[in-house]
Amino acid sequence: MSGKAITSGVHHVGLTVADVDETCSFFVDVLGFEKLGSRPDYPVTFVKDGGVILSLWRVQDEQALIQFERKNTVGLHHLALMVDGDNDLETAYNRLRVAPGVEIEFAPEWLGSGPSRHMMCLIPGGIRLELIAPNKRE
Repeated sequence: MSGKAITSGVHHVGLTVADVDETCSFFVDVLGFEKLGSRPDYPVTFVKDGGVILSLWRVQDEQALIQFERKNTVGLHHLALMVDGDNDLETAYNRLRVAPGVEIEFAPEWLGSGPSRHMMCLIPGGIRLELIAPNKRE
């Protein structure tokens, strides 16, 4: 089948996390997302970066929680968010490397042979986060 795709982009991404409050605080306080609201009875909290909405769902049973293992578990391998250029990527890296509960997997580097740069980390809630800065190598 060819032709125009029947979808037109990402509306939201739902992430299951161990601690909704901790993960929400990470997105709001470290990355500057806006908290849209929550439903404690569900339980879910919604945050937005101006483009994409994230639904942060609390695991139902923390005792049964199984950490995602990216090479053998079917599911979200990582969440990749775009930043506006290399300066914002460096700013994000400097915030992330001192943010509580964040583990840097690698600092900003060229994505393949370029022209974009990226970095990867593990954030509170157990999600791998990649930040990508589209750039032109000169």
